[in-house]
Amino acid sequence: MKRNCYLFREEHIPERSMFPAIDAHNHLWGNFNMEQIVRVMDTVGVACFCDVTANVKIAFRGGGYVVQPGDIKEFFDKSALRYPGKFYCFTMVTFAKDINEPLFDDPKKFVGQTIELLNKHVEMGARGLKILKELGLSHRDGAGRLINLDDLDLSEIWAEAGKLGVPVLIHQADPSGFFEPVTETNEHYESLKKYPSWSFTDTKFPRKEELLKRRDNLLRQHPGTTFILPHVANFAENLSYVSRLLDENANVYIDFSARMDELGRQPYTAREFFIKYQDRIIFGTDMPADTKDSIDMYRSYFRFLETYDESFYAPDYDGTFERARWPICGIGLPGDVLRKIYYKNIIKIVPGLKKELKNILPDEGTEGT
Repeated sequence: MKRNCYLFREEHIPERSMFPAIDAHNHLWGNFNMEQIVRVMDTVGVACFCDVTANVKIAFRGGGYVVQPGDIKEFFDKSALRYPGKFYCFTMVTFAKDINEPLFDDPKKFVGQTIELLNKHVEMGARGLKILKELGLSHRDGAGRLINLDDLDLSEIWAEAGKLGVPVLIHQADPSGFFEPVTETNEHYESLKKYPSWSFTDTKFPRKEELLKRRDNLLRQHPGTTFILPHVANFAENLSYVSRLLDENANVYIDFSARMDELGRQPYTAREFFIKYQDRIIFGTDMPADTKDSIDMYRSYFRFLETYDESFYAPDYDGTFERARWPICGIGLPGDVLRKIYYKNIIKIVPGLKKELKNILPDEGTEGT
């Protein structure tokens, strides 16, 4: 529930981001409501948008979201080609499968098909590989065995991404409250009541600690592959842990999509963290850009990053402002740090993006790719 705030203070809500922003973690949801999305982007200063699940369709339904296979060609036809320079994509390749079906029966065949499709999609224009949280959490093989992220059977896939030079965006685990009993003492109680499929208290699910341990093991196994860990490596509640993770793995970047609330309640620690790791943090929202709240959603991110405003509310996980967990504060980052977070860090690791956006991004020129 969002409560009235009777704190009298000035508000400093940026209408546009201080620098052109690349929303490097979002979804078109298979709807391709492009005119509305572009209108929102142009209004708030988002120069470019990544659909990280371009070969699937995602919809909020049934107390969570459902994933259905799609055609990556549709992404190119309806967005990237229609609006040059405004959209790029990642692919889920063969991982876009219903959790009620086996992900594979024969791991060797699956890996071969995945690598073949990854190469095809990269040749078509995909800029990275996206893995949803269901891998390691829910996906099973034909014998009913849970498939773990660091299973050696899958190792060639991550190595292939490294050879192709494309980053791997891996969502593993979720906020700590999602793994705890759904009671009123749970700080995510209202979210879990609204989206009950996001509760992983059932013993059929691995614990958060195990999921993160396996993911971190994978990072160490593939130092030649660049990994983006979304949602502050899914442990925004523990920035000391995320700091150690970044210190120990030079191939790792993070985004802070859908975790502004977690960061904004610890603004002093978060500001120090963002400044220390300014070369490793990427802007993304993971929230719909075609709703009545989308403009305000983006502006709340800019307000968090650019101002010292106190006691304001972040959007909910679905990008609306219908509910709020707690008030947050801005972290007032310096301009040189903002520039890196809004666009410089992502163009550094996504192949071809710098060249494609050279006429949009300031001071980037034509050198490099």
